[in-house]
Amino acid sequence: MIYSTTTVTVNPEGETKLTREQVWKGLELKARDARLFLPPGLCTRCDVVEEGATHFVREATIAGSDIREIITLEPQSKVTFFQATGPREGAIINELFEDEAGALQLKFYCYLGLRGKEPGGPEEQAEQTQFDSDKGYRSALLSTLKRTRELLAEGRL
Repeated sequence: MIYSTTTVTVNPEGETKLTREQVWKGLELKARDARLFLPPGLCTRCDVVEEGATHFVREATIAGSDIREIITLEPQSKVTFFQATGPREGAIINELFEDEAGALQLKFYCYLGLRGKEPGGPEEQAEQTQFDSDKGYRSALLSTLKRTRELLAEGRL
């Protein structure tokens, strides 16, 4: 199994200050259409195909893989992506919280397996290394905050 976690400060010195509400709008927008937040060409399709009172379902093609995710939103707090189909199974979570000093933080954590692959095998180990690297989910969180700031500046948030 793959377990990875990282946390970034939402408002580091020198950056445009984002409120919890603004970050939340960015997270919700990303959950509904990842194409707006991922590098060009990485996500070629992202459609909400079902909407319920407690969740929605999106189908996407990301990095060439077709995936179906059940996404739950805990307003102003947490987005959970349950991997229903695709190369991974498990959950990916983005959570907003204040640290002990009151600074807004954005945390990523996941618990995943790779479908059809040996648990703890070389494929999962490689995925774990990627998730934990500088190019992994830490950079994805920073990219999400950067894009949220851009959307805010463009008046689209």
